[in-house]
Amino acid sequence: MPHANPHLPVRPIWLCRACGHPWPCGAARLTLLVEYRGNRTALLIYLATLKEEAAAQLTELTPATPPVNLTDRFLAWARARG
Repeated sequence: MPHANPHLPVRPIWLCRACGHPWPCGAARLTLLVEYRGNRTALLIYLATLKEEAAAQLTELTPATPPVNLTDRFLAWARARG
């Protein structure tokens, strides 16, 4: 059954619609890991695409202070552990 309040991003600010944390929040990460179980490559491609979208939108919102650490926020947590 779908969550009543899915943890999805609010664009262009990239905060979680459900909890207000920077997206992907902890709940979104868990959901994505379950959804992409067995296909980590597809998950990383999807997240890299969203990271680029977020970078463009966040930079447009605040050109004087472009976003930092988006790779950690979007990708580092999803890499396979060695």
